[in-house]
Order: sequence, then structure tokens, then C-alpha cells
Amino acid sequence: MLKNKKVMLVAVAASLSVTSLVACSSKSTNTGSSTAPASTTTAVATASAGPKPELKSLQIWQKDDYNTYPVAKYLEQTTGYKVQYDMLPQDKPQDKLNILIASGEPYDAITTAGGTDFKALYADYAKKGALTDLGPLIDKYGPNIKAAIDPAALEAAKVDGKLYAIPTTTISFVGESLFIRQDWLDKVGMQAPTTTDELVAVLKAFKEKDPGGNGDKNIPFTVRGDAPLIPNIIGAFGIPNVWNDLNGKLTPRILDPGYKDYVSFASDLFKQGLLDKEFAANKDATAKEKFTSGKAGMILLHWADIPTIMDALNKNIPTAKANYIPALKGKDGKIGLGASQGFDRITFIPKASKHPEDAIKWMNAKLEKDTFRTMAIGEENKHYTLKDGAYTPIQPIFTDERNQANNFLTGTDDKIYPTYWQARVRKDMRLFDGWNFMNTIQPANTRIKDPLGFAPFLPEFSKNFAQLNTMVGDYTTKLIFGVEPITGIEAFQQKFKSSGGDTSYKEVNDWYATVKK
Repeated sequence: MLKNKKVMLVAVAASLSVTSLVACSSKSTNTGSSTAPASTTTAVATASAGPKPELKSLQIWQKDDYNTYPVAKYLEQTTGYKVQYDMLPQDKPQDKLNILIASGEPYDAITTAGGTDFKALYADYAKKGALTDLGPLIDKYGPNIKAAIDPAALEAAKVDGKLYAIPTTTISFVGESLFIRQDWLDKVGMQAPTTTDELVAVLKAFKEKDPGGNGDKNIPFTVRGDAPLIPNIIGAFGIPNVWNDLNGKLTPRILDPGYKDYVSFASDLFKQGLLDKEFAANKDATAKEKFTSGKAGMILLHWADIPTIMDALNKNIPTAKANYIPALKGKDGKIGLGASQGFDRITFIPKASKHPEDAIKWMNAKLEKDTFRTMAIGEENKHYTLKDGAYTPIQPIFTDERNQANNFLTGTDDKIYPTYWQARVRKDMRLFDGWNFMNTIQPANTRIKDPLGFAPFLPEFSKNFAQLNTMVGDYTTKLIFGVEPITGIEAFQQKFKSSGGDTSYKEVNDWYATVKK
């Protein structure tokens, strides 16, 4: 997502250089030899023979050197392509990318993150003619690409009707929910709450009975300051995602009738002393410290943090136990946990590439079924075991040799990769149990996918998204604290609309009308 306006300003500044570059660039027609398996199409199998060129790939930042990582060696041996990997910097990668594109650095593949900010840059490069149209190349050399990647993802990656990037789709899952001290529940003689009313009752018991023995330092529920729109709770008011379908129209939370009901509920938690009185000042680490030190009974937590949190909690309180609560149901039966959907990353080929055909052949070869599986999770009985369809990692070799494998992906086999990927959450069964509870055990209707996940680049929406989100977040915090009166919501909604909300709404729904069923 757009982190600040600087991203777009840099893109505009770079576009002049990009335009000049494209005007004088020429594309190589090196066809190299096929890297696809014998089972793929005749077009690939009969591509002209000859030595394969060394490719040059620019990747997202990771802590390990791509060139010495075991996956790189495996891919070279399997695809026949030697690749020189470079990385974008961890800090301000967009700025560096703009410079490299504008200067015509001859990368054969560039992989970036797939968020709104990079989608904006990608669309700008494509419109300026700095990228290679991949459609004809995929038709000729990419049967595995066409077979493996979700057609909806390929469609969403198009700019002005042409495909300039191969998307690597996000694994759709619920990330955050409410993590509660089970031993506190046991001490107050209650079950995990399943409705908003039950949640209030549990938090009152935590406050009044003080099962942690904290006295005036007791905190029934804590969250970090940047999460006033609290996942799970907000789903009980019908607005689990930032934008949600309301009567056939995608509508931002602030304009949904459920928003007022939510802030009334959250502000009431705050007034009763059930929500951390310091939550607005909490950094993520601050909230976690309150929970792991035993002061707080419930916290907003991502499942990826469970092992670290539980290790710290059990170090302080060896008998402590904690679990996720179910998806909460509101008074009118609404329920929902926001689930991810969209692009994890995108891979494009700049016009400056010397080997565009070979770059597609290389990416196509990576999606051959056996190659893809071994790239993603390694070799059976060496990196993982397979039993009853479940892939379980063998440690420490899985982490040593496949922990960064996801950074080598240039598209995934979208039908099977979610199953392979679960090996990653089985590295620690506490991790898996948390993920599994929200994403398998909980009913499917509790997981509400982001409806904008597969939206194409939308200029007005992208330009306004970060600013509007910040506005709504700050305003929501003030409402919960009582600094702003709830009676002022309508006035704020008008401010939201005039600050880009109206133009974003129109653009989003013009697109939504073309895809909804």
C-alpha cells in the first residue's frame, strides 16, 4: 500500500527518464533452448537449440544471499539456467527500483512485493512502455505458467488489457485475531467468548476477579495503537475488511452503518476499563510485553507471533496457557475475520532485458510440477515428510535450506501451493494450531476475503488509500477515547468523501461492477 506521497512523486520523476529510455531501447530476440519438461507443449519442445544465456534477476530483499542459497543451486541444475541474483534494498526499495528502470539496467526479471505501492510503480512502468508485453511470450513459451496460475490473478495483473507481469498470489488466510489467557478463563470459570455480549462478560470478569493477581496494573484487554479497528470484533459489526460489500457496492468502513455501532461498542469497553487505557500509545512490542508479563488477559495477535509470545509468557508464568477465541458473532448475527487475497509479489521483464524469451522459459520451467514442489519445500524424507496429504518439515534442514524459498517464486501452482505452504506453519505445532483454528476449524463463512485483493491498479484509490486510512484510524481512536463525540460522525464522513473518498468509491465500484457475480 502507498506508504506516503513520496512514492508516487518519485515514480513521476522517474517516468521522464523511463520514456526516454524506451524510445531508444531495443529488445533481444535470443530464443535459447527450451527448459520445459518433455511433457509440455510442442512449441516449447521445438524451440531453437543452443547454449542458455546467464540471466540477471533483481529480487526483493532477504537476509541471505540469493546466489549461495541452496534453492539457487537446485534451480540452476534443474532448469539449466545460471542466474545472477541482485537484491533491492530493505529501505526505500521503490527509489532504487525507479533508478534502475530509468537507467535501463538490463535485468531479465524483476520481482517486487505485490502491495499497492509496487502495483502503482508497475502500472506506471507499463504505461510508459518500459516493460515487455508477456502475453505473446507466455503463449509461446509458458504452458506451465498458463496452467498453474489462477486466471483471475493473471487478469488482475494486466495493465490496459495487456499482461506485463507474472503474479505470485498471496495464500489466502486469516492472520490476526484475539488471543486469550485460557488459564484466566479457567480461574474465572468461563468459556472462550463466541459473541460480543460474551466478550464483555469475560472482560468484566477479568477486571473484577483479577485472575492474574495484578491489582491496579490488571489489563483485561490490550491492543497496539495502530489497530483501533480491532479484527474479529469489527467483523461482528459486518465490516471485517477495509472495504466491504454493502448492498452490492464496495464501501469503506467509515461509510458503513456498522461503523457507528462498532465505535459505540469499543468506546464502551474503554469507558468500563476493559480496554487498555494506554492502548493509543502502545507500540506492537508494548502490547506484547503487557501480555507476556502477565498483566493483560487478551491481546490482538498474528499467528506467526505465537511461538515467540508463548515462549516469553511461559518464561514469566510457566503454567500460563493461551488460545485464540472463535470469530465473534454480533447482535444481528454478523460475523467475520478479514482474510488476505491478492498479490504477494509480481515479476516483470523490463524492455532493457537482453533475454526476455529465456526469462519466460526459466519461469515456466520453475512451474514444472516436480521442480516447483522441490523448489518450494525440498525433497521428501530430507526436507519434509508426507503423511495423509500433510507436509511436515524436517528440522533444522527445512529452515536452513527452504525457509527463504518463497523469495524464489515467480508465480505459483495455485491449486497445490497452499497445501505445500502449510509445511511452513508446521515448523512449530503451536504456530500450526493457531493458524489451523482460524483457517480450518472455524467455519468457512467466518473467513471474508479482501474484495479488493484482485483489483487492478486503481489510480484514485491508490493515491488516496493511505491518507484516508490514517484519517479513519486517528478519528476512530479519538472516538474510542471520547475526545470526539459520536454525534460528529456524519461531519467526518463528509470530510472523508471530499478528501478522496468519493473519487475512490466511484473508481472502485466502476471496476467492481465488471467483476461481481
